[in-house]
Amino acid sequence: MKLAIMGYGVIGSGVAEVLKINQDQIMKKVGEPIELKYILDQKKTLPENGECLIHDFSVIEKDPEVALVVETMGGIHPAYEYIKSCLEKGKHVISSNKAVVDACGSKLIRTAREHDCNFYFEASVGGGIPVIRTLYHNYAGEEVTEITGILNGTTNFILSQMKKKGAGFSETLREAQQLGYAERDPSADVDGFDTSRKTAILLSMTSGNRCRHEDIYTEGIRNVSAIDFEYAEKLGMNIRLLGSVQAVEDRYFAYVAPLMIGSSDPLYPVDGVFNGIRIVGNCLGTTMLYGMGAGKLPTASAVVSDIIAAVRHRGHFQGIGWSEKMIEIEPMGSNAFRYLARIEGTPEGLEEALREAFLEEETAFRPIRLNGRSDEFAVLTDILFEEDFLANLKDFEEKTGRRIFHFIRVKCGDHEI
Repeated sequence: MKLAIMGYGVIGSGVAEVLKINQDQIMKKVGEPIELKYILDQKKTLPENGECLIHDFSVIEKDPEVALVVETMGGIHPAYEYIKSCLEKGKHVISSNKAVVDACGSKLIRTAREHDCNFYFEASVGGGIPVIRTLYHNYAGEEVTEITGILNGTTNFILSQMKKKGAGFSETLREAQQLGYAERDPSADVDGFDTSRKTAILLSMTSGNRCRHEDIYTEGIRNVSAIDFEYAEKLGMNIRLLGSVQAVEDRYFAYVAPLMIGSSDPLYPVDGVFNGIRIVGNCLGTTMLYGMGAGKLPTASAVVSDIIAAVRHRGHFQGIGWSEKMIEIEPMGSNAFRYLARIEGTPEGLEEALREAFLEEETAFRPIRLNGRSDEFAVLTDILFEEDFLANLKDFEEKTGRRIFHFIRVKCGDHEI
C-alpha cells in the first residue's frame, strides 16, 4: 500500500524513520509493505535529492495508488482542506495535528464516514501514549466519568525544574528554551492553549459530541512562583498543569489550570517532559496512562499505529470520533476545589474573617507559614465552588484591607495534609 506524508518536519520525518526501522514488524502485522511514495514540501525547505519529494498537493490528491495520507503539517489551514479532499477521494488520513482535530474533527469524521474511509488522530493527544484508542476500544463498555491529565511536556518540564531548583518561572522557561523543550514563542504551551485543545478532543471523545477548546476555562503557568512550590512542599504536594474533563449525569465540566495535587494522585510523580493521563470509569475505576507525550519517535510511533489500523480497516469506516452536535460546558464557577490562598501580613487577628470566608465551623484554623517570611502566610480552604470562593475572596479583602497575593486550586483528600 502506498503512502504520502504531508509536512516533513520533526513528526513527518519521524514517521518515515519508524516505517523504515520497523518495516519487518509492520509487514507481519498488515501482510503487505507500506511504501512511501510522496513527501509534500510546499515551503520548499527540503533538499531536492529524493524521488519522493513534491511541492504540489494535487499530485497526492489525484494519484489513485496513494491509499494512505499522513498529515503532520500543523495548523488548521490548508491542513483541513487537504485532509478533506483526500477523504473525499476515499484515502485514509492519519493526523498528529491537534489544532485541526479540535477545530474540524467532527466535519472530517463525517466526511470519512460518507466515503467509507477513516480519519485517525491518535498522535494528536499524548504523543506516543495510546489514549484515543484506549478510550474507544478498552473503555467501550464504560461510562467515563473523568479524564485528568498532564498533557504538555514543556509545562511539565518547567514546573518540575521549578520544584527541583527552587527557581522562578522566567528562569526555568529560558532553560527549557535552551534545551529545545520550549519554542521561542512559548505562549501556546505556557498559557495552556496546547493543553486546552487536547482537553477538548478528550471531552469530544468521551461525550460523543463536539466541544470547542475556546469554551474551556484555560489558565497557564506564568503566575506560578517558587514561593508556591515552597507551600506545596510544606503540604507534601506537587503543582502540575492539568487538563480535566468530568461528566456528571448530563452535565460536562472542563478546565485547564495549575493545581496542587496530593501524593496519592497517580499524576503526582509524573516528571519532566513526560505526560500522564488518569481515566476514571464507572465500573473499572481509575487507570493511568504514562509515557512520552511528545518527541519525534514516540509521536511517530502513534502515527504508525494508526497507519496499521487504516490498512486493517480499508474499505470501511471504523467509527472512531464524535458527532457535530455541540455540547455545553459548565462555567468554571461551577467547579469545586480547595484553595491555597496566600495572604498579606500575619494571621493574628484574622481568624474570624478567614473562618467566615473560607472555613467551616468544625475545621481547625491552621495558618501555613514559611520559614523566614513574615510578609505573608497561607490558608488551605475547605471545599468551595469557585464562584463562591472568588466572591468570598473579594469580600475578605474589602473587610480586612489585606491582599490575597495569589491562590492555587488544590485537589486532595483530608488525609494528605
